[in-house]
Amino acid sequence: MEHLKPTPANSSPLTPLSFLDRAATVYGDCVSVIYNQTQFTWSETSQRCHRVASSISSLFGIRRRDVVSVLSPNVPAMYELQFAVPMAGAVINSVNTRLDARTVSVLLKHSGSKLLFVDCALRSLAVEALSLLKPGDVKPVMVLIRDGYESEEVNALTGEFAMSYDDLVERGDPGFDWLMPETEWDPIALNYTSGTTSAPKGAVHCHRGIFLMTLDTLINWSVPKQAVYLWTLPMFHANGWCFPWGMAAVGGVNVCVRKFEAAAIFHLIEKHKVTHMCGAPVVLNMLSNSKDARPLKIPVKIMTAGASPPAAVLLRTEALGFEVSHGYGLTETAGLVVTCAWKPKWNRLPASEQARMKARQGVRSYCMTKMDVIDPATLSSAPRDGATVGEVVLRGGSVMMGYLKDPESTAKSISNGWFFTGDVGVMHEDGYLEIKDRSKDVIITGGENVSSVEVESVLFAHPEVNEAAVVARPDEFWGETPCAFVSLKAGVAKGPSDKEVMEYCRERMPHYMIPKTVAFMEELPKTATGKIQKFVLRELAMKMGPTQHRSRM
Repeated sequence: MEHLKPTPANSSPLTPLSFLDRAATVYGDCVSVIYNQTQFTWSETSQRCHRVASSISSLFGIRRRDVVSVLSPNVPAMYELQFAVPMAGAVINSVNTRLDARTVSVLLKHSGSKLLFVDCALRSLAVEALSLLKPGDVKPVMVLIRDGYESEEVNALTGEFAMSYDDLVERGDPGFDWLMPETEWDPIALNYTSGTTSAPKGAVHCHRGIFLMTLDTLINWSVPKQAVYLWTLPMFHANGWCFPWGMAAVGGVNVCVRKFEAAAIFHLIEKHKVTHMCGAPVVLNMLSNSKDARPLKIPVKIMTAGASPPAAVLLRTEALGFEVSHGYGLTETAGLVVTCAWKPKWNRLPASEQARMKARQGVRSYCMTKMDVIDPATLSSAPRDGATVGEVVLRGGSVMMGYLKDPESTAKSISNGWFFTGDVGVMHEDGYLEIKDRSKDVIITGGENVSSVEVESVLFAHPEVNEAAVVARPDEFWGETPCAFVSLKAGVAKGPSDKEVMEYCRERMPHYMIPKTVAFMEELPKTATGKIQKFVLRELAMKMGPTQHRSRM
């Protein structure tokens, strides 16, 4: 069979952009996007994306592999740009809207972005960010995304902006012959890591990887045709875990929402009969703790990822009618590549045990070739005993091509046939992965390894605790000890003291794991996707200085 080779007929580049044309054909008269009182059909969304792609190419001279950035919440234009930018051959860079101007400026400079789409409510942030660029830096042209539901003042087209997004739609060609990637390895997205570490890096993904990740996510979560998806997950976070393209593939409905408010979320779920949504564990916590929380009329599937949802949060969320699935992924994998595939026999377990099983990250998804927990020094697999920790490594089709302009970090993360995640985990006897911590978040106290995740899980079970995060604080005797940062639930008149929190922990964990410091905050610092910024808390713990006069425990 040596004479059988790839040909144009059997090796056309895989790209998720093809899902849009198919959606327009199959679901053309069906609703595609809802935003307040605005609705579009798939035929209209397809035409708008073609028009914007045409304008990007013709009005701004954007060419293949140029970076085009977007600074926007989950509004219709943000959704359309996930298609329109790469349809023009460019690479989409969705910027975290919670970053400060200095950081946005750094990312724009690093990416070499030539065009920046800016939501009207974020105009001052964008203008300030560009003002920080130096004379020799590439300064992107700005396009204003107007919003008819916002004030005239923020929608004003001032001199900093070349034109509005609506101008691009009006001037563009609806029959624009969009640019297929030359190969499926062409870049489609540039995503900077979320900021849970202090030095974000730009992960570059190709058309092939995003295509695979999109279909993988739909299959893995059993997303049906014409699902109703509520955008509680920011699209700037790993391109919304590939759901912009996924919803086109199934002809679903995208319910866009500018900002997350629990009352509005419950209203939208009821009004539009939402079937699916995603978010970090903090989203589950906010929904289940909200004064507006009420039982759902129909079940809603919710996918969460990041730190393991504490059992108490899972139980509260599911009691409302949410069906929670838990997964694991990184910016570098374009979405969730490990999910807790549920076994029917687990339905017979008590609720508390089901929550414990669900808190595990699970097994590799379909586009991951292999997943393991290894000793990074020897590269040997850790025993499947649920206790021996090692670094989580991955191999598969959606792993990034590398970090932009950072060969050193790329070589460090991708080597010996693996992508090294930097996360610490254990492999259980049944082959299910459980993340224990980021490698930098393991606290070593007196020679004992303390998983901050385990301590946080106990703190979350406290009836008056809303949020909790544990980091290392220097200690003169033990080297370092657990330091807990805690916020209390709304309405708590007189919360527990630090000593009372420590005593609560003492009854539920080994003595060496008990936080030796408990600091109360109104709200813990977070990234835009709800991940607690432990590097900020680590800095606060360092500033406290070493704990002194520790007695032996």
